[in-house]
Amino acid sequence: MYAVIKTGGKQYKVASGDVLRVEKLEGEAGESIVFDQVLLVDDAGTITIGAPLVAGATVTAQIVAQARDPKILVFKKKRRHKYRRKNGHRQLQTVLHVTGIKAA
Repeated sequence: MYAVIKTGGKQYKVASGDVLRVEKLEGEAGESIVFDQVLLVDDAGTITIGAPLVAGATVTAQIVAQARDPKILVFKKKRRHKYRRKNGHRQLQTVLHVTGIKAA
């Protein structure tokens, strides 16, 4: 059984037991979180596609940790004008462990 959920402006294909990194969500490690924006559910070959969401379907997950992505460099330059700016950025992430999928 798997599902496609929407969080943080992105879509993720998840199955029970998966560990995934999503955009930062509020909560501490060990807390449970419920996703109700489920776009698709596959239950043993029976596929239910939402329009746009599957009514009554939920995905539960447990927060493992609040982490950060590896650093990316942001470099700006204007040639022949002595203009250079170098910055680093680390995006905040939440690590989740999917505990269950409930179809409608």
